[in-house]
Amino acid sequence: MHSSVNSWALRVVLVLVGVGFIYTGIDNAFGGIMTLGWQGLSDFAQVTDPHQYLVRDSHVRFLGGVYLLMGVATALSATRPTQFKAVVQLILIAAFAGGLARFSQMDVSVTFGEGVLVPLVIELAFMPLLYVWVSRTIKQSAA
Repeated sequence: MHSSVNSWALRVVLVLVGVGFIYTGIDNAFGGIMTLGWQGLSDFAQVTDPHQYLVRDSHVRFLGGVYLLMGVATALSATRPTQFKAVVQLILIAAFAGGLARFSQMDVSVTFGEGVLVPLVIELAFMPLLYVWVSRTIKQSAA
């Protein structure tokens, strides 16, 4: 019984995490640097070089598309966790690595400040815990 409840709970969490990735991915893929405003204020920058802005905006849109696909794959993994185990694990590792990359900004007031701290905790604490949960639950259900 415990195993089926654990498996069900994991599936729910995978869908919720996937939806979170999808939400963020759409905001960036279709909104670019300025976003669609779904994560807060979107009027925060002034463009001084329109061409370079559009180049960087294109890169942000690409990354948003990658994030969107990560979300779709994570949400879909809830339908067949055993078959998607490696994909989900890779996505969770990627999210953790992205959290580590935030430190390259070298400004702790931003890294640990408003707007970044919650995602940072999700990336550096929740993603590894979810990785372990996925690994253990799928191993148990396959046995």
